[in-house]
Amino acid sequence: MPSPSPDLPSQLPASFPSSPPSSLPWSLTATAQAHAVRTSAISATELLDAHLARIAEVNPEVNAITQLLADRARAQAADTDRRRAAGEPLGPLAGVPFTVKETTAIEGVPTTFGVPRFRDLVAAADAPPVARLRAAGAIPIGHSNIPTLVLSGMHTRSELYGDTVNPWDPSVTPGGTSGGDAVAVATGMAALGLGNDSGGSIRVPAAFCGVAGLKPTYGRFPADHRILGPADPGPASQFLVTDGPLARSVADLRLAFELLAGTDPRDPRAVPAPLDGEPLSAPVKVAVVADPGGRGVHPAARAAVATAASVLSDAGYDVREVPDVPLLDETLAAYDLLTVTEFAPTWPAVRPLLGPGGDRYLAPVMDRTSPAGSAEFMTLMGTWLTIRRAWAEFLADYPLLLAPVYTDPIPTPGLESRDPASRDRVAAAMALCTATSFAGVPAVSLPTGLTPTTPHHPTAVQLITRPYREDLALHAAHTLESRLPPLTPITPHP
Repeated sequence: MPSPSPDLPSQLPASFPSSPPSSLPWSLTATAQAHAVRTSAISATELLDAHLARIAEVNPEVNAITQLLADRARAQAADTDRRRAAGEPLGPLAGVPFTVKETTAIEGVPTTFGVPRFRDLVAAADAPPVARLRAAGAIPIGHSNIPTLVLSGMHTRSELYGDTVNPWDPSVTPGGTSGGDAVAVATGMAALGLGNDSGGSIRVPAAFCGVAGLKPTYGRFPADHRILGPADPGPASQFLVTDGPLARSVADLRLAFELLAGTDPRDPRAVPAPLDGEPLSAPVKVAVVADPGGRGVHPAARAAVATAASVLSDAGYDVREVPDVPLLDETLAAYDLLTVTEFAPTWPAVRPLLGPGGDRYLAPVMDRTSPAGSAEFMTLMGTWLTIRRAWAEFLADYPLLLAPVYTDPIPTPGLESRDPASRDRVAAAMALCTATSFAGVPAVSLPTGLTPTTPHHPTAVQLITRPYREDLALHAAHTLESRLPPLTPITPHP
């Protein structure tokens, strides 16, 4: 196993902006904020007001929060304080503000998908993950920005709300499609973000913004991804899209994971899997793949993997380099075929909603991939099972896979939408995120440090594990975090 790069030490560079004082309530982790509210160290109203002040200071610079729910949040915070004064029990996230992606319903608030035509599409009820966090005492403080319809690219820019800015460096993208949540969490405007991931949409922005993110197993969290009316989406949207949290600490990811998991009558896909599986015999084997598919990997991404591998090895994990991940090329082809087959019938209607130039990300794939006919679709379903089996067999040998989230440097905003070659380059850099979404396996993205050059950009790795064994990835991520401490919250660079 290669030794960690000297260019990526666990200590922050001398020029790294100082962290905010821990006395600022918004700078605490979600777990610490909830503890402070439950123990009367701070009121929920005071905690909320601190976040609203932080939003007023920071959001004009980064444009991450789209619909601020200040009055509704104040009412919920006041109710939390009333119940605490009455001696009523408070939930494990009592008073903690969180953002919700513009794709996910908050009762009484428009779910716009970043599209002007949907600005009045008011949700009748909370989506299941929003309801679960609210039941735990957390307070939705606002919706967060996305690429238009989550179809216009990886950069977080919507027709309705404009561009979201990476707080580390405005010349690079914050990623997407859960970019608004990643920026809100990274800058201390919210303690948690609720995003979703169908090919890296949690992990990539978490990596680009220096926070942690969890893409759970398919069926781990209940969800409702219906958009217009009662009709459910097709198999690509049903299987590939999984809701998940973003946070500034692994402990917060773990707490959110525990609260979001479980069954719900609104989602028959959700299964009652235990939160923790059977303990594994030590040492736990970790496969390391620094360059998935052999497409090339930037030295900073390779060094981040080497640093994480060294930490895990020192902690007692059995860390081994392996040649590659299962069936990557076949998986990417199957992913494109499945999504094109689902989107093709509605593409003529959806395309204009993306705005001028907003179709440049999807158009190359739609143009070069023909939708599957009935016989080809049946074959595709068999290929899908073959891929899932290959991953199950791989993870039976190696319960954890350590790899990059993104194999290139953080790109400039909208690079993936400029031309087909740029689109393919970005897709290749996040290929493992795409493949693991197709395989339905869980993953945790975690920051590992900063690039040595100015301006400093976060580096990150992902830990991929067996279905319904998020506990293994979270435990390993906690081990990494103890050696490579969190980078956020930060104040945006000018």
